Amino acid sequence: MANNSLPQLQFEILLASKSPRRKQLFQETGFNLQIVSIDADESFDPQKNPAEIAEFLAQHKASHYNEPLKSNQLLVTADTIVYTENSVLNKPSNEEEAFEMLSILSGKTHQVFTGVSIKSPQFQRIFHESTEVTFKSLSNQEIWHYIKTASPMDKAGSYGVQDWMGYVGVSSINGCFYNVMGFPMSRFWKELNYFIS
Repeated sequence: MANNSLPQLQFEILLASKSPRRKQLFQETGFNLQIVSIDADESFDPQKNPAEIAEFLAQHKASHYNEPLKSNQLLVTADTIVYTENSVLNKPSNEEEAFEMLSILSGKTHQVFTGVSIKSPQFQRIFHESTEVTFKSLSNQEIWHYIKTASPMDKAGSYGVQDWMGYVGVSSINGCFYNVMGFPMSRFWKELNYFIS
């Protein structure tokens, strides 16, 4: 086990995510972590509000994990979306789409929603966290510099708050920074109280 003085750390977390940022957050918090694979599509009803979309995607991923959970294991699934102008910005499929997304975000405030599912053998908690992010106005040259020198292709909205765009392009954040990075760890830690007997 990890540190037995903290009951939250007595769980083994099965994290169904390919995100290196989520893996880093769990490892640095001290969890006994195992990465698991889940094959689930990420389609959703665009008529839903962004909180519902994020929660749906997290729950949908969890429903595709078919292995039995042990008493000390928690399956954690999550999905982060960027929401602006009544539309969801997913991961870009190419550099041109990344440029279009960052141009849309430039000089405006958008919202980042992360839906999270925590599942034990007994029950499941589903919640979301939202954060407002404001970008300064970006020049085309700055956007292309980021696309060519960073890794926007695996990130919702085509940016990472923890890399160059966060350093240079983000002017303010209202809410949880780590939610924008990909996982609301402070809220997750609080939600674990529901699983502590």
